[in-house]
Amino acid sequence: MFAAIARAVTRRAWIVIGAWVITAAAIIGFAPSISSITNSDQSAFLPSSAESARAATIAKSAFPESAAGTTGVIVVKRADVGRLTDTDLQTVAGVAQHLDGARPDATARVAFDPQRMVAPNRQVAMIAVQFRGAAEQMNVRTAVSTLRDDTTASLRGTRLTAGMTGQAAIVVDNKAAFASAETIVTIATLALIVVLLLLIFRSPIAALLPLLAVGLVFGVSSALIASAGHVLDFQVGQELPTMLTVVLFGIGTDYILFLLFRYRERLRAGDAPKQAIVTAVEKVGEAIFSAAFAVIAAFGALILATLGFFTTLGPSLAIGVVVMLAAALTLVPAIVSLLGTHVFWPSKRASAAASDSDADSHPRFAALGRFVARRPVAVIVAGVLLLGGLAAGAVAFKADYDPIDQLPGRTEASQTYADLQRGFPPGALAPTHLYVTSPHPLSETEVGAFAERVQTINGVAGVLKPALSATGTTLDLPVVVKVDPYAEAGLDLVSGPIRDAARAVAPAGTTVVVGGETMALADVRDTSNHDLAVIFPVAGALFLVILIALLRSALAPVYLVALVAAGFAGTLGAVVLLFQTGLGHAGLQFALPIILYLFVTAIGTDYNILMTARLREEINEGATPRQAAARAIQHAGPSIAAAAVILAGTFGALLISGVPFFAEIGFGVTLGIALVSFVVSILLVPAMTALLGRAAWWPKKIARDQIPDNPGALIGTVSYGVGSETPAP
Repeated sequence: MFAAIARAVTRRAWIVIGAWVITAAAIIGFAPSISSITNSDQSAFLPSSAESARAATIAKSAFPESAAGTTGVIVVKRADVGRLTDTDLQTVAGVAQHLDGARPDATARVAFDPQRMVAPNRQVAMIAVQFRGAAEQMNVRTAVSTLRDDTTASLRGTRLTAGMTGQAAIVVDNKAAFASAETIVTIATLALIVVLLLLIFRSPIAALLPLLAVGLVFGVSSALIASAGHVLDFQVGQELPTMLTVVLFGIGTDYILFLLFRYRERLRAGDAPKQAIVTAVEKVGEAIFSAAFAVIAAFGALILATLGFFTTLGPSLAIGVVVMLAAALTLVPAIVSLLGTHVFWPSKRASAAASDSDADSHPRFAALGRFVARRPVAVIVAGVLLLGGLAAGAVAFKADYDPIDQLPGRTEASQTYADLQRGFPPGALAPTHLYVTSPHPLSETEVGAFAERVQTINGVAGVLKPALSATGTTLDLPVVVKVDPYAEAGLDLVSGPIRDAARAVAPAGTTVVVGGETMALADVRDTSNHDLAVIFPVAGALFLVILIALLRSALAPVYLVALVAAGFAGTLGAVVLLFQTGLGHAGLQFALPIILYLFVTAIGTDYNILMTARLREEINEGATPRQAAARAIQHAGPSIAAAAVILAGTFGALLISGVPFFAEIGFGVTLGIALVSFVVSILLVPAMTALLGRAAWWPKKIARDQIPDNPGALIGTVSYGVGSETPAP
């Protein structure tokens, strides 16, 4: 099949390229932007059955004007960090009055109450802002920027300074941080790929070809995802554009790399350029397809999640991989067939016949292969001890749901929140709302008694002014907690003791539902924990099924999946040890384990397929298990190493993004790729095969009489551009 695809593509190369360009231009030109379906609010992805979602429904029905809008807090302090004077407070009142009178579009109200909005220690004062609309809306984000500018201008010439925080401000700063991160990561990724490909191929054309192809794929994929979002009415997390960039440039470059390696090998073997690319696609196409299928299956497992963030992330990334697969099998071969040997210009080695020394052009890998073949038990013990030692750190993993923690420390929202806590309880930033519904109108006595009882609940710093619906049957009682509303303690407090106590002291016959940001994050926590318990085993089972079908063996897939899972555990443990233990982070972003699991195991499975295929090929050709291990490391090791370095480098670019979440992903996936490629695939897999021998392929017997005329036709013997020739160092 892949040979037929290659022949059709090379015969009509210009038509294939033209079709790609015209189709891409049409899709990109008419599709909406991916930013139109992104949402930074984690609670927006909760199922309707979550308590905070039910509370939002009640609020929207009973208090349509206030429930529809998000909030913000302007925190005012003295520049000299002293106590606010009466004159200062008069200035604050004047600023609030000015902002309320000149409020921008989407701003419903700006208010200052000297009785409730001045800290008891007079270190800070706050001005409350109510918006019309959700924090994600463009007019709300514009209003935040306008209010910030107007506040700064109003305080110019005074001894006061101010900043805005709260949900609306956090969204604004979050989007700015992620947009900046996307730019930084894209530039760093492109530069890194060019440098690495120049070092490998010593050709500017070979270095730029992946960038052009993947760049086109990225544009098409983004447009398709955005179109699907509008048609199917779903949103994606704001992390998706950056993640899509890294995934496509990392995996896509790997696919093109494997193709170019085999193409160069066939040129050196004496094939004409067009025949060389046909043979390269025939040999590598099935391997690329298998690798892409493993990644798509991993991402597809996310569709089983309950949290919409995961449900849309997986299929969206899968769309990108599908488009990249199509480009790798059609667009890239078409371009290469037209360029011929000029792909590797100015190098003249591509078309030169391979010398005798080429067979052992990587003496270090040859030496490593001989060592693993002689000492498989020692290699296995050392590898397991390394992975196990790192995995021990995973026990201390703590999930972090705090949106402020994911902001760079220099942002206005995070700095202003720190200022707020100098005089107010942390919960003042995001009050929890207790919604009491009753079959009859609630009396003032019932409302007052309920508020007084809630005030005495442990962990409650105070209650704000209650509000009754027009019918009097629904009460909204805002509650300020004493702890950080975004921290683990805040989530535990609101979803546990406060909710239970509020229901116990509520008027007879009423129902209490808890809403607000803290309750929403508690629901996110519960939902994501459920999803972790579902996705991990399903993804593992998918990998196992794919490997069994690919290798036609029952034993080898089991230890391959087990080793990759050990690589994941070691990776997560290392991230915990660095960020939590070493850098003192309160926790790691809650989505990190799933992202690490999917990327590390999916990519590790790809590399394991490559190494195992070479092992079986060598055994089929008559080598003993230990000889096969040595030769597989010698010939497949360099390609795995080259691909891993490029892929790890693309994820490593996330380390300089400035966003803590991306830094965690960047370090984790980079280390994970290093572990599953160099430790698992290059060392442990050959060592296990050398130790188990032919039993590794049980129940299928591997013997010389099973070798077909063309061993490369076996699914398992297809290699990623690895044969007698391996990439230059």
